[in-house]
Amino acid sequence: MTVTLAPTDVVVVGLGGVGGVAVLPLAEAGMDVVGLEAGTWLSPRDFAPDELRNNYRGWPQAAQKANREIPVHRANASAPDSPRASIHPMMNGVGGTTLHYWGQSWRLNPWDFRVVSETARRYGASRIPAGSTVEDWPFGLEEIEPFYDRVEYEIGVSGQAGNVNGSIDERGNIFEGRRGREYPMPPLRGTQFTDLMGDAARRLGWHPFPGPAAINSETYDDRSPCLYHGFCSRGGCHVEAKNSTAVSTIPKASRTGNLRIVTEAHVTRIDVDSDGRASAIEYLKDGESYIQPARVILLASYTYENVRLLLLSTSDAWPNGLSNNGGQVGRHYMTHNSRAGVLALFPHNVNRWYGLPAQGIAIDDWADDNFDHAGLDFIGGGNLWVYSDQRPIEAASMSTFGRAPRWGSEWKAFVMQNAGRWANAYLQKTTLPYEDNYLDLHPTVTDPLGYPVCRITADFKDNERKLASYIQDRTEEWLREAGAIATVRQPIGPMGPSTHAYGGTRMGDDPETNVVDRWGFSHEVPNLGVLGASVMGTSGAHNPTLTAQALAWRTAEHLVENWATTSG
Repeated sequence: MTVTLAPTDVVVVGLGGVGGVAVLPLAEAGMDVVGLEAGTWLSPRDFAPDELRNNYRGWPQAAQKANREIPVHRANASAPDSPRASIHPMMNGVGGTTLHYWGQSWRLNPWDFRVVSETARRYGASRIPAGSTVEDWPFGLEEIEPFYDRVEYEIGVSGQAGNVNGSIDERGNIFEGRRGREYPMPPLRGTQFTDLMGDAARRLGWHPFPGPAAINSETYDDRSPCLYHGFCSRGGCHVEAKNSTAVSTIPKASRTGNLRIVTEAHVTRIDVDSDGRASAIEYLKDGESYIQPARVILLASYTYENVRLLLLSTSDAWPNGLSNNGGQVGRHYMTHNSRAGVLALFPHNVNRWYGLPAQGIAIDDWADDNFDHAGLDFIGGGNLWVYSDQRPIEAASMSTFGRAPRWGSEWKAFVMQNAGRWANAYLQKTTLPYEDNYLDLHPTVTDPLGYPVCRITADFKDNERKLASYIQDRTEEWLREAGAIATVRQPIGPMGPSTHAYGGTRMGDDPETNVVDRWGFSHEVPNLGVLGASVMGTSGAHNPTLTAQALAWRTAEHLVENWATTSG
């Protein structure tokens, strides 16, 4: 028997990094908000500093809803399915993947909002790669900057500003767009290794700076500063210094008395009324079926599930999926081109055993359009990042840099001598959307309930491959300047499931090429909003979380200010 619940003002599907932000301005405005979350509440006791548990067994992610519906990848429409991942890159839980993510909290740079127009202005329109569906955003950095600022202060972000109201500070990112004020906290502390890399960058004439992180460098909102103990990658924080939405915005929203959280709610579809408007959410909990009516629905279940739920929600009015009569749901998909990193071996110990991946040094000289592309055969760029984070199993799996076999006594001796002497550079690079990179429903692979899982059809194109090679060149130059005696370039890899997945419900003014409008509401279903990186039209060269959170706050604020017209 299906239970129909009392109507509410707003249902938010997913209380992770973006849904967990959106509920705060809604609840503070006095709206009755129901948050449906597939996972549960997790406490600091759930977050053991355990590499085997967190990074290899994937607990608790391995036992969650997301892990039973891992997307299936193929390189193109004619290719077979790629081997399926054993652990979903994202997790369910109140706070979502912000519970265990690295915590890097970057703003996009100005160019990222104007890729088409700025490329055409500087190099000519012909430089946009053939087959790319990239568009300018419907607004620029100046429109989203106040929302970046609001989220940075609400959740707590540490960092060093480089451009405050046009005043450039070389201790920060001199390439960043204009911001209204400093970060709420100073940056995380440096290490011997990050100092080494910063000095090398300056000798090359580059501009190193500490990266921003949603991690406390000092006590913030009565939460502990970071203890730099390690085990932060895919591990939650047992002292709550990592500022997930579970310890920041969601508790604030709950204290208003206007947010009701339903955990272990497995959403299966979005219902519509006779006018084709979104009317309710269907979900399963404890073996029972529920319908939650609402005047407005905000979908915040990450890129793959946002697209999947829309495509599963078919009806007479929406035979191809909700908000998909224009055929744009699933289009313009991309993931960060970040796998093509560089490994380096040093002749001495670099002491990376303690710390966290968000504790590092960055270079943006080669990001976006911060350098002249006139003589190059690609557009876009990459953020160069080295950091302090190493664990025993990872260290034992190190590259031998062609200096030892991969097994046996020589390998053991090599690892014993060099486990503390190597480092890896994490390189986030521009990825563009293309016509033949998209998401849809898999024709045969289903979840345990019999619903098709999301299928990814995507591969990196020539522009992204040429860019990757160029950024690896710059990174090797940097590492060699710092004293590395050997380097290894990592392959670009497949464009499979990712924590940095964009598109599928792109935002734009043109309903012919976009799913949602500039405020994040469907062009076709005006009381349906979509939150997350699925609305982003470009990736930039930096993590998407803060941008997705700023957009979520902006969408929620717009809803508050335009309640009558949006809710109908």
